[in-house]
Amino acid sequence: MTEARTVWGTGLSTIAGDGTVLDAWFPEVATVAPSADAAATASARLDDLAGPDERRNVTVEVVQLHIDLDAAPESTVDAYLRLHALSHLVVRPNELNLDGIFGHLPNVAWTNAGPVHPDDATRLRPLLQRAGIQVQGLDKFPRLTDYVQPSGVRIADASRVRLGAHLSPGTTVMHEGFVNFNAGTLGSSMVEGRISQGVVVGDGSDIGGGSSIMGTLSGGGSHRVSIGARTLLGANAGIGISLGDDCVVEAGLYVTAGTKVVLVDGPVTAEGVKKTVKGAELSGQNGLLFRRNSLTGAVEAVRRAGVGVTLNEALHA
Repeated sequence: MTEARTVWGTGLSTIAGDGTVLDAWFPEVATVAPSADAAATASARLDDLAGPDERRNVTVEVVQLHIDLDAAPESTVDAYLRLHALSHLVVRPNELNLDGIFGHLPNVAWTNAGPVHPDDATRLRPLLQRAGIQVQGLDKFPRLTDYVQPSGVRIADASRVRLGAHLSPGTTVMHEGFVNFNAGTLGSSMVEGRISQGVVVGDGSDIGGGSSIMGTLSGGGSHRVSIGARTLLGANAGIGISLGDDCVVEAGLYVTAGTKVVLVDGPVTAEGVKKTVKGAELSGQNGLLFRRNSLTGAVEAVRRAGVGVTLNEALHA
């Protein structure tokens, strides 16, 4: 275990009546283990928040953990510390080991009073309602804003961003935007579409309304899509390849690794037509405009110069 690849945290963990660890909250995450005195002080600050909550049939306990980011998660608390490290911007997406994380994250009934075991949420429903406690979701991941308040970030609908999202200052996530865990932005960005697990978006880029970026959680794909700086993914567009800096994908166009793309600026073949390549061959290249020819229906790539997009600074302050 090396200090450069470890994180440490003191927090609170919620444990259901049957012993299931439901979650863990870490108000701070550090890359260096504290001294014994500092660790004891951090733990003592949370003591008053620990104890049973009979309404939800849970007990809250103080936890303290030091983990190796290169090793796979070993427990629910370990998994939550990794998610917090991402959302506290201690580590970037894809730069820590999350192998087997789903096995350490139980399904939880997320309520406005905190996590509840799904069986208890059903059994205790009348009492929970009387106490004004409502189930807001049933999932392995909670909302980011229930655990971390990212600095300099706007999130219009908190239910659309999961804990483990990495949102850099200046990012705006509008109502229809979605950001999964182990994904997010590396600078000021506008997010009105879907950023799937493993996807990172560069500074100054715009993910248009209703757009979609392929992740690797399902479908068998292994390529981790990234988007460079000052790039625009148009409204209702989608990609399964990476985009470099200063690129544009026009509205409504979906470009995957297998999409046949005509190189408008490329050489002419022996047959007298422009060369056609698969989308995968253009993955990650800078300064490309992807468009659909309105006459032929062919997907085309055109070389472009200059800055791709410029965000409205007033929306990202």
